[in-house]
Amino acid sequence: MNDTILDIYTRMLRIRRFEEQVGKLFSQGQLPGFVHLYIGEEGVGAGVCAALRTDDYIVSTHRGHGHFIAKGGDLNAIMAELFGKATGCCKGKGGSMHVADVSIGMLGACGIVGGGLPMASGAALSARLRGTDQVAVTFFGDGASNEGSFHETLNLASALKLPVLFVCENNQYGEFTPADKAMNIKDVADRAGSYGIPGVIVDGTDALAVYDVTTAAVARARRGEGPTLIEAKTHRRSGHAEGEEAFLAGQQYRSEDEKAAAQAKDPILVLRSTIIKQEIATAEQLDELDRDVTQAVAEAVAFARASADPAVETLYEDCWI
Repeated sequence: MNDTILDIYTRMLRIRRFEEQVGKLFSQGQLPGFVHLYIGEEGVGAGVCAALRTDDYIVSTHRGHGHFIAKGGDLNAIMAELFGKATGCCKGKGGSMHVADVSIGMLGACGIVGGGLPMASGAALSARLRGTDQVAVTFFGDGASNEGSFHETLNLASALKLPVLFVCENNQYGEFTPADKAMNIKDVADRAGSYGIPGVIVDGTDALAVYDVTTAAVARARRGEGPTLIEAKTHRRSGHAEGEEAFLAGQQYRSEDEKAAAQAKDPILVLRSTIIKQEIATAEQLDELDRDVTQAVAEAVAFARASADPAVETLYEDCWI
């Protein structure tokens, strides 16, 4: 179990240092398009993906960098993708909101709210038809649980007992709107009862708790017992998207007290404390790991900058037109 804990911590650290660098690069105008950072939510992606096999599937959201890295994605490939380079995981054509790597089961991020739920259920159905015991996971936010795709997909997945996990990363906001202003229930997990499947609530800032509930849900799915809805209560450190201050015109939608409370439950600091207290690793060893990860991110930036832009003649390759 100690190896698993260190693995989860490493995944979280890789996500955090990557996203911090991406935020800096975007603020300097070095990245095209928009970026939506996963800082603060690392415990969910890392905890879930540590409970999966390489051949299991995940489908992500517009905030997909963290999921890509948590599933084992290459830092060079995703950084190059954000730079729009030919060496990117999608050859520079997907960008921040559409990162993917089928070789590790990462079927793609989706910029459409709720768009990943039916995709994951389709992957789960394919596993059923092919006779494998693969499991599919779809990540989505609290706002997506109000979309028709959420309800339609849960109904179908329940009726067919598909091996799919629905992971709601409830970070309390749909863009700038508090969740309690958009739905008249406290817990998204309560909606599972309408479809006859388990609904589980977990502290998304506790990566080990996320790992435990995911492990149980994965085992249930592999046994042919159908889907589970997991609601991970979490927070996002950054805004909805980087640079949002420009169009918020000075307005604040989160209080300073709320931000401070979220900072106090930083998932990386929580797990770091656990690792040191349980003598799984020393502070010095974790600091060394941090330096190695930071160096790997720096090398990914250098790799991306040195990579070629996509050739004009490849514009329509790998695309449906």
